[in-house]
Amino acid sequence: MKHFKLLKRTTSILVCIAVMLACVTVSGFTAFAEGENEYNTESAWEMQVPQVFVYTANGNGTTLQKEDGYQQAQIFIKDTDGSMLSDACSIKVRGNTTALSWVTKKSFTFKFEKKKDVLGMGKGKKWALVANVFDPTLLRNMTIFTLAKELGLDYTSNFKAVEVWIDGSFRGCYVLFEPVQEGKERVDIDIESNDGKKDFLIEYEASRDEEGNTYFTTHDLRFLVSEPEEPDDEQLAYITNTMDDIITTIRSLDREAIAEKIDIGSFAKFYLLNEYAKTFDFTVSSVFFYYKDGKLYAGPPWDYDLSLGNTYPPYGTRATLGSQTYGWYCNRGYIYHNNLYRYICQNDWFLGEVKKVYSQHYRAFENISAYGGLLDTMRDAYSDVFDRNYSTAGWRVSKSWINIMRQPDATYAGNYSYLKNWCEQRNAWIANEFDVAFLRGDTDANMDVSVDDVTESQRCLAEFSDVDPERVFLRGDVDGDGKLTINDVTAVQRFLADAGNVYGIGEKVVAAAES
Repeated sequence: MKHFKLLKRTTSILVCIAVMLACVTVSGFTAFAEGENEYNTESAWEMQVPQVFVYTANGNGTTLQKEDGYQQAQIFIKDTDGSMLSDACSIKVRGNTTALSWVTKKSFTFKFEKKKDVLGMGKGKKWALVANVFDPTLLRNMTIFTLAKELGLDYTSNFKAVEVWIDGSFRGCYVLFEPVQEGKERVDIDIESNDGKKDFLIEYEASRDEEGNTYFTTHDLRFLVSEPEEPDDEQLAYITNTMDDIITTIRSLDREAIAEKIDIGSFAKFYLLNEYAKTFDFTVSSVFFYYKDGKLYAGPPWDYDLSLGNTYPPYGTRATLGSQTYGWYCNRGYIYHNNLYRYICQNDWFLGEVKKVYSQHYRAFENISAYGGLLDTMRDAYSDVFDRNYSTAGWRVSKSWINIMRQPDATYAGNYSYLKNWCEQRNAWIANEFDVAFLRGDTDANMDVSVDDVTESQRCLAEFSDVDPERVFLRGDVDGDGKLTINDVTAVQRFLADAGNVYGIGEKVVAAAES
């Protein structure tokens, strides 16, 4: 009986302690049981995208700054099928410009103690919640990452649009990404090999210097070592010497030697992706390369809020050129520092590889801005989510405007229209430059068939030295007999005089992709 009373008393004490622990709320930190009730009732609308609920231990999640570092938290991630992931985690503010103190809609990194499969995107410890605070359409990152997957760029991060609550405060629309890092389900490289051919992951870092990071410079190019996270002196020397050798080879312009050092396919795809987007930060930061099995690969892609024309011309030359839909961008020296593409793009054979990739995926580029295409599809799918970001969550693009980015229009529709038109015009310019898509009969390549094209063809037939015969033959051979003749010139003249069009003059032609 005595033992029974002791056991009963002990059990009562343990129950009391358990109840106390279950009910404890420390400055807003919600216990598991309480949180489960809250995430089921917090949103008053039908779930259209997964929902993420974060409760920080100190209840200060909405005011966190980058210098605060990781904070203990509890996270609930509810998918649209009703499934739930809940666990303890640590969370911190991520980013650079987006992490400035006055930016109120912060992006975050959160990590688990053990790898977790989040929303079917594979297992990982670290995850990124990206706010897209400098993109008033909330579409640029999702657009470029979708395109990167279409191009077949290895290790392009999976992503999901989500709605986020931080300590009970609705924070609007975010995109949940796999961050760029080493891992079997991330960037699959071997950073622990002992065979003398260690793999590594690096990114451009033009000037930023943060404590705990490792940097190196070679050939006037400055890099951050992303993986391994804390390289020792021997590893750093190995990485530096390897990159020195690769860059020396690239600058030699020797095709065979270059092909032994880098993966040409990934470099061509990555260049095309960023050239199309006119990525403002290209060569400055968030531009990755990985070394695997004795070769350097370009990618994976990251960070495209300041792309697709979202730059402010008065900010400077780089921003002015980034806002324009025409002109080459990512192979120029004016982007702060030298970059690998400044040299490799001097090779006609490399630009031929880029053209081949573009030809093979032309329809994907065209579909981005097409009626009912990628942009329209995403806008329609997330229209209510985007509306809540600007109404229920209360964000205003003017509050997060920074002088690097284009001054936003007052309405979402205005910003969306600008983005869609920019993408359409950018693709048209690249297609025209590569002679991949053009108007039949447009020999002077100005996207219009006029009397000037007749003159250009006549000058070509007369063998004037300043005429590009290859381009004129391609565009001016309207009858399709494989050569430029007076018959082609007459056919265009008849078209302009409204006297008939038997060859489809003025119609868009998409050149066949080379195998």
